[in-house]
Amino acid sequence: MANVTAKETHKMNHVALLTPTYGRDLELCSLLCESVDRHVGAFSRHYLLVPDCDLPLFSHLASERRSVLPASQFLPKWLRPLPRFVQRKRRQYWWSFRTKPVNGWHVQQFLKIAAAIALPHKRYCILDSDVVFFRNFDISRFEYPNSFPLLNMPNQVTSSHLSHSHWVETTHQMLGLTTPPLPASDFIGHIIFWDQETTRAMVSRIEAVTGLDWVEALCRTQQFSEYMLYGYFAESDAHLSGRHSPTSRTPCVSYWDQPRLSRRELNALLRRADKDDVAFSVTSFSGTPVETIRAVIEETAAVGAPITFPSEAAGLAAIC
Repeated sequence: MANVTAKETHKMNHVALLTPTYGRDLELCSLLCESVDRHVGAFSRHYLLVPDCDLPLFSHLASERRSVLPASQFLPKWLRPLPRFVQRKRRQYWWSFRTKPVNGWHVQQFLKIAAAIALPHKRYCILDSDVVFFRNFDISRFEYPNSFPLLNMPNQVTSSHLSHSHWVETTHQMLGLTTPPLPASDFIGHIIFWDQETTRAMVSRIEAVTGLDWVEALCRTQQFSEYMLYGYFAESDAHLSGRHSPTSRTPCVSYWDQPRLSRRELNALLRRADKDDVAFSVTSFSGTPVETIRAVIEETAAVGAPITFPSEAAGLAAIC
């Protein structure tokens, strides 16, 4: 750190943006990048984390404030991608001699954790490819060492949510914590903030509990959520939890369902947005055409006004 200038140190305190993505989400990711460039302020850099074979597809999105980085930069050498023609349900797989194969959904979770550890920033805002900003969002107040939001939706995981309830169990096993009874908290959402020191401590805890490299431990488990791991770990550590401000929502309108949205339905969704919502997410598997999303965004931009942010304390209460 002795060779780092004051300017560079200040930049590392800024929040960096992380987006794991892949070829099938190219159009959505392009729209995300356009909306970030138009509406998001005070971030240090936006990183796109993509499978090595997809680098040429995303190279045109690189800019002075955006880097396109290969997955291999963050994954262990023993975890290798299978050829693209070896797919199931159009998913790419990674293999090793240590564990069963894992798919791209798993690898995107690995990349979030690994990038948050390895890149030179103290704070990160994680944005999936299907997030689109439609209002201005200044994230300067979440810079280190300020407090920043930790999404926690109490009592949202019930026995009827089979995957989520399983993730709660495996999360606590890997962290060496007592599994809580259901209903339990859910930490999964959009526009998620992570702290680098907390992420590093979480990984160290996983390795201490499992006796394995953290990537291998997650590969063996397969049923996990990176957001639940971070959320439950951050809450369990008295020192690190003080950096976070619990919130029950993020400033993002979400559509998780399967039927595709029409232009009219998407407009209706945005009209229901809270005054402090700055983005929306229509999950990619809904099949909603990117052209529809782009058209609605352009309409919204034509009539929308920037959000004015209050003081930090009041802003946290509003955004949360």
